[in-house]
Amino acid sequence: MRQLELVCQRGGLSFCYDCRQKQFFPESGLSLSETSQVTADWSQIDTLLLDMDGTLLDLHFDNQFFLELLPDRMAQKHGGTKQQAKSKLQQLYHELNGTLDWYCLDYWSRRLDIDLIPMKQELKHLIGFRPGVEQCLKILGDKGIRRVLVTNAHPASLELKLDVTNLDDYLDLMVTAHQLGHPKEQQDFWHKLQYVEAFDPQRTLFIDDNIAVLKSAELYGIKHLRAIRQPDSQREQVNTAGFAAIDDFMDLL
Repeated sequence: MRQLELVCQRGGLSFCYDCRQKQFFPESGLSLSETSQVTADWSQIDTLLLDMDGTLLDLHFDNQFFLELLPDRMAQKHGGTKQQAKSKLQQLYHELNGTLDWYCLDYWSRRLDIDLIPMKQELKHLIGFRPGVEQCLKILGDKGIRRVLVTNAHPASLELKLDVTNLDDYLDLMVTAHQLGHPKEQQDFWHKLQYVEAFDPQRTLFIDDNIAVLKSAELYGIKHLRAIRQPDSQREQVNTAGFAAIDDFMDLL
């Protein structure tokens, strides 16, 4: 009953009035037009494809790891300052952006001569769900919506996050880019995904915080797309390039 009540509250039955703009707003803080863009028509959707980092889970963990902890360890191991290490990493990130190596902990461990996998344990206390994820996925599972994780994350990173969050309790299937040999930015990923999880693009909702990935999914023909307004809870909201964006997963309902 508690979950059903939450759906009603977030579903638009409770509004406040903004005297300055002379307009009603739902409790989530989105305008009525924005809410209609965000809320999904679940009668038209059979499959929910979900990114993990920055979508289901707070991107703060990953940003702290790659932008703070890793440069610090590079400076300790190879000399130089942390800022010099950051600059070198930024150049490498730019060169590999959109490739499978960008997401591969094994590749970075070889390239930087640092074992990244055990390092991730040091920050695991930062791993956590984004708002509304657990409640929303539980409700959608009860409604018979197929919930499929499609992530570019390295399998070791996925395993760590499952250990911390038990995310797999809210999913029907998990697929990694490393299994398919292509990142989600590439069309080959979506074509190969069909062999693992047959889905109708016209009856599928896909949610991701990566705009390049959303554009790739759109090119493939996935009809229902949502971005994430604030992937990292400790950073500013991001430009979602015209894609309807959510803050709280319960807004989808």
